[in-house]
Amino acid sequence: MEKYSVLMSLYKKEHPEYLRLALDSMINQTVKPDEIVLVEDGPLTNELYAVVEEYKPHLQIVINEKNLGLGLALNEGLKVCSNELVARMDTDDISKPDRCEKQLIFFQEHPETNILGGQIEEFITSPSEVVGKRIVPETDTELKDFMKKRCPFNHMTVMFKKTDVIKAGNYQDWYWNEDYYLWIRLALAGCTFANLPDILVYTRVGADMYQRRGGDKYFKSELGIQKLMLDKHMIGYGSYIINCGKRFIVEQLMSNKIRGWAFQNFARSK
Repeated sequence: MEKYSVLMSLYKKEHPEYLRLALDSMINQTVKPDEIVLVEDGPLTNELYAVVEEYKPHLQIVINEKNLGLGLALNEGLKVCSNELVARMDTDDISKPDRCEKQLIFFQEHPETNILGGQIEEFITSPSEVVGKRIVPETDTELKDFMKKRCPFNHMTVMFKKTDVIKAGNYQDWYWNEDYYLWIRLALAGCTFANLPDILVYTRVGADMYQRRGGDKYFKSELGIQKLMLDKHMIGYGSYIINCGKRFIVEQLMSNKIRGWAFQNFARSK
């Protein structure tokens, strides 16, 4: 099968044991990666440095002296990935062992595809205790319709062609929406989207996830995404108003507790 790279970004607030589990899940894929590019996004804790040192034989490390944020960190990491196919992975999640094999097979069978993701199961303490799932559409047409309302990919599941992402401008900074911003640019570039129906990654969640999805800064970021799609004629003014209104209710009016309930009951399946 075609060789592939894994792209990960690490910052100081990550949990050392979560990082270890994430790295193990990629190193032990049924089709092993050719390289794992790990971006140290700013100074880390001694505990994180110890884990990185432990796994150093498996890693190609990129060091940012200052914390740049996820978008710019991934931008730097992607530049040094040596393979055309690149799998994204977060440093606190767990990939299923055959995740990348399934994606590589799909790319072989559907070479017109530019980016491929999959489904996720969410957990708090253990992957065996699923608290929710995020199920997204599978076909190019469905995904490009879905993205007019919500982000079409589970970011930590995607595998994409490096050339296409670089041509679209690479990852860029956009607060908590670095991925959505990239998918929009890939769609505008005419790239073909797909998602597998399979659960590919066990994703760690918690109350802080819902806290991050509220407040002025996050709401402003979300409005910017909607305005971009409006300006690029991906959505009409009516959809823009509806999308912004829904986000205002969830991100500005709801408490963290109620927002968590809303996400789990309306934006997730169990």
